[in-house]
Amino acid sequence: MFTKYMFNSQVFNPAYAGSKEYMSINILAREQWLGANGINAQGESFKYAPSSQTLTFQNPVGDRVSLGFTAINDRVGATSSSTLNAVYAYHFPFGSGNLSIGLQGGLMNYRADWSRLTFKDPRLTDVVYAEEQPSRIVPNVGAGAYYFSEKFYAGFSVPHIIEYDLRSTDPGEDLKGRKVATLYRHYYFTVGAAIPLSGQDLVFKPSLLVKNVGLLSDFSATRNASSQVGAPTQFDIDLSLFFYESFWLGVSFRSAFELEAFGGNSSVDSGDIWMAFYLKNGLRIGMAYDYTLTKLQDTQNGTFELMLGYDFDFAIRKVHTPRYF
Repeated sequence: MFTKYMFNSQVFNPAYAGSKEYMSINILAREQWLGANGINAQGESFKYAPSSQTLTFQNPVGDRVSLGFTAINDRVGATSSSTLNAVYAYHFPFGSGNLSIGLQGGLMNYRADWSRLTFKDPRLTDVVYAEEQPSRIVPNVGAGAYYFSEKFYAGFSVPHIIEYDLRSTDPGEDLKGRKVATLYRHYYFTVGAAIPLSGQDLVFKPSLLVKNVGLLSDFSATRNASSQVGAPTQFDIDLSLFFYESFWLGVSFRSAFELEAFGGNSSVDSGDIWMAFYLKNGLRIGMAYDYTLTKLQDTQNGTFELMLGYDFDFAIRKVHTPRYF
């Protein structure tokens, strides 16, 4: 989950690599629910809120091929994961723009430290926590498509195609009533536009990102059946203004709805504000703040993101119009 997802779209769509048409690197860090701490089993302060960092790199190696990599580190509660993917994208003309098909492959390391949790006795009766510090390394394959022109883009991607159980189970183990931690398939759909309001001095940029986990894996779940997936389908609506090719100011709204029988409940998550500076030497600096709209607002101080990027495009920027996406 990132408020400034438009600056690290390669994280969830490998086809985004090369869309800038020049070498680019981007770092984005997110600290969610600042000040939300608990007490662990040792009586120490325990930060259970999500914390995420991404590093993306893309570089065109020809007229139609781009290569890159994506590194992701994520922590929530007593669990964490680190992912490294190599990215390949192929671009070709399509209508008034370009269509990119992207593939990625790599490894993910899933870890947990159950000793940080306080359990209701007796812990030993629950085999889920029998291994105190589990660690799994699993391969990952992802794919995506991304259409882009100067003033419009749309993309669809599945960054995790293969599903894995993240806990070892014994042969014949009775899993009735128990859930096995699983890496589910993720689906992302994004669309956006750039609408000049005053030439290149003022550009309006609306965008939408829809995220889903395990749609086809658990599609048969109904209100009368227990769903394996706890994450609802989520969407981000973003509206931003780009001033004088150098300063972005945006606001966004994040909400969610349940897909069960196409009639689940909806819920609000946050209202966000962000800004970014695009310096003439190719350096990009940005930040975002999310104001939580749920009951969690009583126990934390919002969410903060920091972005740093650099575009190696000195020669190209002299002859090309600015890239809005």
